[in-house]
Amino acid sequence: MMQAVERYFEAFNAGDTPGMLDCLSDDVAHHVNEGKIRHGKDLFAEFCAHMSRCYREELTDLVIFSAANGSRAAAEYMVNGTYLATDAGLPEARGQSYRLPAGSFFHLHDGKITRVTTYYNLADWVRQVS
Repeated sequence: MMQAVERYFEAFNAGDTPGMLDCLSDDVAHHVNEGKIRHGKDLFAEFCAHMSRCYREELTDLVIFSAANGSRAAAEYMVNGTYLATDAGLPEARGQSYRLPAGSFFHLHDGKITRVTTYYNLADWVRQVS
């Protein structure tokens, strides 16, 4: 089960949205730091397209933890990014760099990720790009 999470992060860092989608169940629940829960791969893909337009990010210092039965995993990492295009309701983008700690939590079933929850400190990000 950990392989799905490892592949997910490898695909993220490669900018490979189809690779990320391949790690997800069709009915994945995507819990973002701010906003509504997105259900299904189509909404996840839309989210990724939006993020790729507004941000360029690489995750480093990645540590993945997993439950003994393989049904859950968590990851801690640093987000190293560039703010490319202004995102609605957020400060104006001018190519600012940012670095902030973040974490993700996963549910897994039959080798696929069924839930992704991501957390980071939005106020810290806003402070860095303002």
